[in-house]
Order: sequence, then structure tokens, then C-alpha cells
Amino acid sequence: YQLIRKTAQGISPKEKNYINYTLFKWYFLTQTGYDVIIAVSPRKILFYIQCDENIYNIPYRMKNGKQYVCLNYHDYKYIDFLKETFTEVTLPAPPPEKTFSYKITHVPDFQATEYLVKDLNFVYNESNYHYKLKINPQIQKLFTNYPAVDYASYMNIPMSRETYNSLIPQLKKNIKGMKVKNGVDFLMRFTRYAFTFETDKDHFGDEKRLSPEQTLFYDQSDCDDRVALFFYLVKEIYNLPMIVLEYPTHVSIAVRFDKAYGKAINYNGSAYSICEPSPQKEDLSIGQPVSELANSTFKIAFAYDPVNKKQANP
Repeated sequence: YQLIRKTAQGISPKEKNYINYTLFKWYFLTQTGYDVIIAVSPRKILFYIQCDENIYNIPYRMKNGKQYVCLNYHDYKYIDFLKETFTEVTLPAPPPEKTFSYKITHVPDFQATEYLVKDLNFVYNESNYHYKLKINPQIQKLFTNYPAVDYASYMNIPMSRETYNSLIPQLKKNIKGMKVKNGVDFLMRFTRYAFTFETDKDHFGDEKRLSPEQTLFYDQSDCDDRVALFFYLVKEIYNLPMIVLEYPTHVSIAVRFDKAYGKAINYNGSAYSICEPSPQKEDLSIGQPVSELANSTFKIAFAYDPVNKKQANP
């Protein structure tokens, strides 16, 4: 879709003729087999595409029992749908063959010269660890209008090759020789203390779930961003079963070891140990929940089992 946007912009820049720009996107997507809807009001044109995934912060409409999400809502910033009525425009198009997906299975191979170096410092057991992380501003541009998607989608977004190679091998070197629990503890504390905590509301003005690589790019991140990064690190290095714990005001994660530590979370007959990746008032160890949430209810929002090769939003 980013390629289609870029192509449409090259043919008819949206700053000069937004309607033509939108219609070019509609044309390219319908010609490649997608089911697209155009809806208009007296002053606006909206562009919807059929998508079966859970998308949380952009408008959608239903038609014949199918969900269509709006791809260009961000261009208008805000629309009061109670005051402004949109009417679907019927345009000739080939029969649709596929649905749109926000799942990202790979990122482009950028030139090494496009990367910047970011210094990360982290203290573990009174030892200093220093990382020269390679980050690419182009990654941020790719995700500028990426919506809030379910955990299975955004937590599994891969890192670009340069960023991956500047971090994962170094982390593996740091934890070489450690017991699995201690290595996971290292990754938990790296995720917790290498970045400043800030809510999405304060940072972006709205809820925004960051991919693992985006979390590395920013100096600030919140609990669900850190859960995604920690999940990615543990999956890449140890590939252990994990579950995401969603509280009303917080998101955390638990890992299944050979044995449980602390207050275990039971899921599908197995015991998981909480690994809190966000900074708290206490210096929490593996198996320790946030004290304010110790008796709070939560739901299992995402489960990963490498043995059965299952990833699910229960």
C-alpha cells in the first residue's frame, strides 16, 4: 500500500488534487484484487478497504456482513460522523480476490548509509552495558499512519536487518553462559531500564502501539511498547512460550520456564511467570506482579506457543 500511495502521489500530488490522488489509489488497489469502497460528503472523500482484522483507532463501515476500514481518515484528522453524512459511490471495478491485511512479515532492505547510530546504556548487576544501535528514520515514516492493531500483528513485526544485527548478536553475547531465567531477567531489565517511560497520550497525543523496532527508535515508550519489544527479544533468543496480560490500565507479559517463579499465572494447564518490562515503584524480579495490580483482574490478550506453532488472540 505504501508503494501505491507513493505512485499515486507521483501521478497526482494530493496537495494539488486530493480527489484524483484518492481515485488513483482506488484504481490501483481494485486492479490488484482488493475490495475498495469510495464514500463522499459535500466536502470530503473517504477510502475504505475490506479487512477482517481487528483495527482499533480508525473508522470502519460494514457492508454485506464485511468490515471495511478507512485508509485515509488521517488526512482529515477528525470527522464528526454524526454531523457529516457520507454516501457510497458505486464505481466499476473487477471482482475482488483478496482482503487487505495490516500484518507485516518483512520490512524493506534499506541502505546501510540511511541508518543513524543511537547510544543505549544499561546497568545490570552493577555492570555497565553499552550498545551502538543502528536506527533508521525511514522506519518511522513507514508506520506514520499505521493503526492500532491486535497484539499478534504488531508484536510480530520484524526488525530491519541493520537494526537487528546491531542489537541481537550483542544481547546474545551478553547473556552467553547464563541460565535461561537469568538471561530472560537480563532482557527484562534491558527493556525496563534502557528507555524512559512515557504514555502514548503524552508522547503522541493518542494511543499508538509501537513495533519492537519503533520502540528502539524512540527515547520514550509505554507498557504495551515494552511488552512488544520484550516479546520479540525473548522469542528471537530463547523462543519460549509467552502470554500477554491485559489489565484495565496496564499491559504486562509472562513467560513459561521449566518451572514457575513467584506468583504463577496458569493458562491452558501450564504455569507462566510474570516478567514486568515496564519501570515500576519497586524493582520487580521475575514472578513478581506490580503490587497495585496483584489482586486485579486481567485477560490473556495474546498467547505464543513455539512448540505447537500457535499464536492467538484468545
